[in-house]
Amino acid sequence: MAANKHAVAPMEVSVEAGNAGAAEWLDDDGRPRRTGTFWTASSHIITAVIGSGVLSLAWAIAQLGWVAGPTAMLLFAFVTYYTATLLAECYRTGDPETGKRNYTYMDAVRSNLGGAKVVFCGVIQYANLVGVAIGYTIASSISMKAIRRADCFHKNGHGDPCNSSSTPYMILFGLVQILFSQIPDFDQIWWLSIVAAVMSFTYSGIGLSLGIVQTISNGGFKGSLTGISIGVDVTATQKIWHSLQAFGDIAFAYSFSNILIEIQDTIRAPPPSESKVMQKATRLSVATTTIFYMLCGCMGYAAFGDNAPDNLLTGFGFYEPFWLLDVANVAIVVHLVGAYQVFCQPIFAFVERRAAAAWPDSAFISKELRVGPFALSLFRLTWRSAFVCVTTVVAMLLPFFGNVVGFLGAVSFWPLTVYFPVEMYIKQRRVPRGSTKWICLQMLSVGCLLVSIAAAVGSIANVIDALKVYRPFSG
Repeated sequence: MAANKHAVAPMEVSVEAGNAGAAEWLDDDGRPRRTGTFWTASSHIITAVIGSGVLSLAWAIAQLGWVAGPTAMLLFAFVTYYTATLLAECYRTGDPETGKRNYTYMDAVRSNLGGAKVVFCGVIQYANLVGVAIGYTIASSISMKAIRRADCFHKNGHGDPCNSSSTPYMILFGLVQILFSQIPDFDQIWWLSIVAAVMSFTYSGIGLSLGIVQTISNGGFKGSLTGISIGVDVTATQKIWHSLQAFGDIAFAYSFSNILIEIQDTIRAPPPSESKVMQKATRLSVATTTIFYMLCGCMGYAAFGDNAPDNLLTGFGFYEPFWLLDVANVAIVVHLVGAYQVFCQPIFAFVERRAAAAWPDSAFISKELRVGPFALSLFRLTWRSAFVCVTTVVAMLLPFFGNVVGFLGAVSFWPLTVYFPVEMYIKQRRVPRGSTKWICLQMLSVGCLLVSIAAAVGSIANVIDALKVYRPFSG
């Protein structure tokens, strides 16, 4: 700890700031003092977790039924919370209060595991974050399109197809993201996360309320113990694929481990340790989201039974009150604007750190103009805008919300949520190989691997089916 403090160059600080006391505003690693709290960390997590995935849970429960659906949701919640507490302890290597900080998920893997596992982690993490950006672009365009359709149905009746393209809405969302992506890092987007978290509760609450009203008007709960029935619309094979994809949808709904370390790096220095604050924030966030998920998913299934749409507020299980649907979908779009930034900041930071290290004297990379929360540089403007454009174009090519969500959840769940947290915890805490705890942790990892593989297979099969009848840029 003392060595770390000595490494800070107070002379440089005093020359730049004109006051040696400015060193007091630095953390033990020489970086500006972090200001995050339990509440800001919770808002970041809720922004990341209560995303558009909540809207597909009614469909997921419809595939699994009243027994397996809620059970699967609770199991995913428990696994996500437990492994997140393991991961939170890996933010510092060694002592939980004075050990070396790991600024990113990859840094934690590098410090604890090293070797080829760092490369594997990087590929999976950043591919998943790119996939989330694509998925959120799709989801936002569907919600914007749904606002227009809801107004059209109200005006012209439910018989009117009210068709329109989602492409202009994706372009609009991309333009907004180009603007917000000029905010340099997590510390500057805390307000965006809080707004997004409020929006997530807004549209989840509206979806829940509409589900309750629809269930009451139906005179009782729809659905069955085993889920959607095999019949005219669903073959036995499709039932299997859909059931497997449902696990991927639920996994996606709980996805936030891939940015947990980055969120933890915003938390104010100890005491208490960052890991304790993060574990408390995770406990509150996962408990809150699970209650919402159970209510929204179960009430959506109760309201529509086998006909539950893959997006509760845009699949037009509900038509009225149209203005309330508009409010909910506006809330979704606002939320996704913030969630997109929360998930993309690690990618932005990774590329910019590498560029700064490779070309430290380049004005193109280092020269900035500060305007409020924005930090404008030619490199940031060019590269982040290019990233947003690429994710937007890919989203135009693959506008399958449910299938994309299921695949992303399936592919990322095991490695990022389970495998790496378990392996790093075992290494950091020196859990003896062959001990009861080691065996239990490995059984958890293997079990989740099998679930991820099965869910990925189901999602891929459904994507292939969807591609058979889809024409690019027509959605």
